[in-house]
Amino acid sequence: MIHWPDIDTVLFDMDGTLLDLHFDNYFWSQYLPLRYAAIHQSDEQHCRQRLGALFDSERGTLNWYCLDFWSEQLQLDVPALKREIAHLIAVRPHVPALLEQLRASGKRLLLVTNAHRDSLAIKVEQTSIDRFFDAVVVSHDYRAPKERQQFWRQMAAAHPFDPNRSLLIDDTHSVLESARHFGVKHLLTLLQPDSRQQQRPAGDFPGIVHFDEIMPVAQS
Repeated sequence: MIHWPDIDTVLFDMDGTLLDLHFDNYFWSQYLPLRYAAIHQSDEQHCRQRLGALFDSERGTLNWYCLDFWSEQLQLDVPALKREIAHLIAVRPHVPALLEQLRASGKRLLLVTNAHRDSLAIKVEQTSIDRFFDAVVVSHDYRAPKERQQFWRQMAAAHPFDPNRSLLIDDTHSVLESARHFGVKHLLTLLQPDSRQQQRPAGDFPGIVHFDEIMPVAQS
C-alpha cells in the first residue's frame, strides 16, 4: 500500500490517527453536555440537543476546533473539563513502533493537527507523542483549518516539503481531499478512528485499521 522509498516526508494527523478518537467523541457528545447541564442547572437531554446543533453549525471551520471559541460560547472552561477525563486519552496500537521505524529510516515526520493548542498540550502531557516529530504544525497558527487551501499554502511556506514525495495520514475525508487538491501525492486514511465504534467502509482513499499494516520493516 505504501512504497516507502517514494516517501521523504510523512504528515501525521493526531486525533483519530495517532490517538484514539474515543476521547474526543466521548468528550463532545457525552461528557461536555453532562457537565454543561450540571453547571448551568439545565435539562441534560435539552442541553445535548442544543450543543449538538451548535457543534454541527461550526463543523469543518476553525471555530469547531477552537477551545477558546467554545469556552466563550458555552461560558465554560473547556480545557479544564478536558483535563477531568484526560486519563481516557490513548495512543493507537503500533504508533510508537511505526514512528520509531520511520525516524530510524530517515523520514521527516511532521505532526499536522487542527487541535487547539490547549488541547494539544493536554494530549502531549498524557502521551509525549510530540517527541517523535521534527515539527508540530497547528492550524490555528495559520487561522485556517486543514480543510482549507490557505492552511496548506502557509504550512508549506513555513515547513517546505515536496508534495510528490510526501504522505498524509489523516482520518478526515475533507482534509485528505484538501491535501490532494494542494498536490500531496500519497494519502492514507484510518478505517476505525474511534476504537469503540465500528470500522468504516473503504472510501475514496486507501485505508488501514492499524499501523502494523504499513510497517517499513515488515515490508523489507
